[in-house]
Amino acid sequence: MDKLVYLTYPLMLVLLLAGAKWSKSGTWNEEFMTLKQTKYIQGFMAVCIMLHHIGQETCASWQTYPLFPGLELFVPIGYFFVGVFMMCSGYGLYKSYKAKPDYLKGFFGKRVLPLLLAFYSTGLLFFVVRIIMKEKMNGWKLFCYISGWGLPNPYAWFVVAMPFFYLCFYLSFRFLKQDWMKIAGTITGVFGYTLLGTCINHNNYWMRGEWWYNCVHLFWIGILFACFEKPIIEKVKKNYAMYLLMAVIATIFFFNLSRVASGIFSYYGENVPGLSFIEVVRNRWICLITEMLASLGFVISVLLLNLKLKIGNRFLELMGTITLEFYMIHGLFLELFSFRFCDCVPSITRITNVALLIVVVFVPSLISALGLKKVITGVQKLFVKK
Repeated sequence: MDKLVYLTYPLMLVLLLAGAKWSKSGTWNEEFMTLKQTKYIQGFMAVCIMLHHIGQETCASWQTYPLFPGLELFVPIGYFFVGVFMMCSGYGLYKSYKAKPDYLKGFFGKRVLPLLLAFYSTGLLFFVVRIIMKEKMNGWKLFCYISGWGLPNPYAWFVVAMPFFYLCFYLSFRFLKQDWMKIAGTITGVFGYTLLGTCINHNNYWMRGEWWYNCVHLFWIGILFACFEKPIIEKVKKNYAMYLLMAVIATIFFFNLSRVASGIFSYYGENVPGLSFIEVVRNRWICLITEMLASLGFVISVLLLNLKLKIGNRFLELMGTITLEFYMIHGLFLELFSFRFCDCVPSITRITNVALLIVVVFVPSLISALGLKKVITGVQKLFVKK
């Protein structure tokens, strides 16, 4: 029974490729980077992120409790999957801005409000479960959980970071004049966020680790790609196979380089005696740059595959409508059946059969995400006028 987890890999391929169509020589995916296609891609990536988190709980090398193999492939590449979300978000923002003259009107209600609703609703749910699970809380921890500063939902960093990037985009595209200045303003904001992240040691609050910033550059890369999409795609089509091969090789090379860099320099310089603050930050940037290049290679590979491969089926269509909600809620069910609930208190029970754990996490997460989607959409309609 323990070997059933390895069926995850062919099953994921089936979920991705069912209904897919590969374009013949000289033809291309006519729906490349349409809203529908990007939703399909993000839906698939949401499931990959779930598997990444399950892998971290079951077979990550840094865990101190007994491990159970099967999802090792997903453990070190979670930032690849999130990077796809970042790229699609930046791409979509720029395209929408260009297509809709009044796009910035009501921007926060349409783009930021759903993130805040997902953040606080799942945070409240995690907080209630923490109480039920009898987690001990002093006044400070209680304040952190209620305010969100302490992330009652430990998987919620994404929706803390995204509003800041949206703010950078809004301010730049609202008040700066020329396109290059608007894009430069957004890049500057994201770079400032990244620089801040590398200056902060690991902690229990916001900016608590490298996963908060090691793929966020793909947000502004998505904007750049949207701006120069036509000439880029025209050039790629002339030698498609070569560019795809280069992207795949670059991904593999820089991923392995990042593993070496992290082993030598480390993001955890605060734990190394004798290192100055400058040295700690420098070492983090060395690790970060290699991971930035690896995730960029992965996203380019995804884009190039999408240029030829048209995907789409009912499963991807469903997941594409609830990517945010699924991302925000799946961690609850994982924590309930992991080694310890949020590393604080014993879980309900630890499920050691990884295949069973995947089912136990996925099914209630899917159902809960659908319900959460209805709640968020309903509340959003109260505040946002069409």
